[in-house]
Amino acid sequence: MEALRFEYFVIVLAILSFWYIRRLRHDDGLPWNWPLVGMMPRILSKVNRAHEMCAKVLNQEGGTFLVKGPWFTNMDMLFTVDPANVRYVLKDGYANFHKGQEFKEIFDVLGDGIVNAEFDLWKIQRKHAQFLFSLPQFRKFLMRISTEKVEIALITVLDHFTEQGQVVDMQDLFQRLTFDTTCMFVTGYDPGCLDIKLHEVPFLKAMDQTEEVIFTRHLMPQTLWKLMRWLNVGSEKKMSQAKKIIDDELYTYIKRKRKEVSSAGGKFEDGAQGNRADLLTLYITEEDKSLGLENNDEFMKDIVLNHVLAGRDTTSSALTWFLWLVITHPQVESKIRAELKACIPQNEAEKRKFFSDEELSQMPYLHGAISEALRLYPPVPFQHKEPVKADVLPTGHRVHPKQRVIFSLYAMGRMATVWGKDCLEFKPERWISREGSMKYVPAYKFTTFSAGPRACLGKKVAYTQMKAVASALIYNYNFKIVEGHKVIPNLSVILLMTNGLKVRITDRWS
Repeated sequence: MEALRFEYFVIVLAILSFWYIRRLRHDDGLPWNWPLVGMMPRILSKVNRAHEMCAKVLNQEGGTFLVKGPWFTNMDMLFTVDPANVRYVLKDGYANFHKGQEFKEIFDVLGDGIVNAEFDLWKIQRKHAQFLFSLPQFRKFLMRISTEKVEIALITVLDHFTEQGQVVDMQDLFQRLTFDTTCMFVTGYDPGCLDIKLHEVPFLKAMDQTEEVIFTRHLMPQTLWKLMRWLNVGSEKKMSQAKKIIDDELYTYIKRKRKEVSSAGGKFEDGAQGNRADLLTLYITEEDKSLGLENNDEFMKDIVLNHVLAGRDTTSSALTWFLWLVITHPQVESKIRAELKACIPQNEAEKRKFFSDEELSQMPYLHGAISEALRLYPPVPFQHKEPVKADVLPTGHRVHPKQRVIFSLYAMGRMATVWGKDCLEFKPERWISREGSMKYVPAYKFTTFSAGPRACLGKKVAYTQMKAVASALIYNYNFKIVEGHKVIPNLSVILLMTNGLKVRITDRWS
């Protein structure tokens, strides 16, 4: 009997080996659905090229593909970039699609902040963010700190590296810049990360580590990474260490802010320098008693972390990819410079210049170039939803509760069915109408800022910051990528460059 069982095992193993070898010889790029383990072997073997693999598979499959996970792990995922499906999940069928409990557990480091929040908790946070963005003193405060950080801090660092002739990692500079500015309009305090010493910032490193671990959790059965967390080993040990650094830093800000608000009589107002027109002050002075959140430092910490993450990482990612695309497309760089130069008096055209928000709002080509970079390299490369009850998407695909529906925004920007045959080209012109104005593109086709009820409130703020930085850099400096430097997307929930963006800089007006 034992011999017979062994023979059966050998036969099954031989058949599986034959199928696998045959699959390799006729590889069409699609993951093979194996017994027991599903498609995970193929996915894990290509994990270093996950974004490109996803784009290739979705192009082959018409924009939607079901990834089968290992048996009994509840890891089946429906990937889709079909605009009709995106619109349905984010708007028309919004009530049936939430982030789900598993999402909240994967992103547990963000606590009850707006990224994880649902229902009333999400509504109150969104209401507060909308209120803040509508305040004249906040907009004034935002413009002031953005201008100061670009024209003083960033330019000082760039001039230093230009004079020294040293290689600089622009991705690192952008992360420091956006961390400083985001912390200032979220907490009111300047961490001072952007200076010529470029000292190590434990908080920034901890943020990067948490994002990498969150990405890893998406590829593991929940029971496995939770076991690792319980044992405090591997990537989960890295997560716990990073979380402690983040928590300690943010609790320091909150304690300091409570003292400041208390000494001011608990009022939310614009101080002499506008240094209290920030989100943390708003929450502390307008605590919502109906949710029982008063005097809850942990909730305040979650609020700050969510907004710092959203502002710091997404904007720095967008600027990094934008600058790389402009450097590698000289014709685009020339057109941006021509557009910038057109608003300058002729006798001032050969001097250093910084552009106001009013001037930049009249530059459609620059806006189009930034939008095109966001299309090809979205800072958040995928979104994740789960249906509350079984549903059918517009493409006819059925989804069931606890099944992840994932939008690959990276793949969406590379779909010929969505953007045309030239979808892989960097063409700012696709965003400009024949009349020369910005062309309307539906959010369900360009989903970088999400869509529907949860559309990003900071879209205008992000464009304002990116235009200010982009115009200052492109008009005043020349950039050259270091020879041999490889630009590769990293594997994280934020699309950064694995090796940074190493360049040499020269001043155009020296």
